[in-house]
Amino acid sequence: MTRYVGDGRIEIDNSAAERALRGVALGRGNYLFMGSNAGGERAASMYSLIETAKLNGLDPEAYLRDVLLRIADHPVNRIDELLPWNIASQDADEEVRAAA
Repeated sequence: MTRYVGDGRIEIDNSAAERALRGVALGRGNYLFMGSNAGGERAASMYSLIETAKLNGLDPEAYLRDVLLRIADHPVNRIDELLPWNIASQDADEEVRAAA
């Protein structure tokens, strides 16, 4: 409590962080019923991508559609450019250029 009182920027609770991670926690329970280890690993990867897209302010469906359209022609050594935080920063850069 003394830390909270001493610094007004600190939230009194961590509800925002818990809400942000809720999808990941729900997915963890669902991994148990995927039928096989490989299926669970694939589902975990998809849940992670979807939740990461949400945390970066992207529409998950639009993000996945964009990546699936681009991935066939994308160089394998630059695959990290298709990660949600990189797509979000590219979108922000494009918005800045369009506004100028």
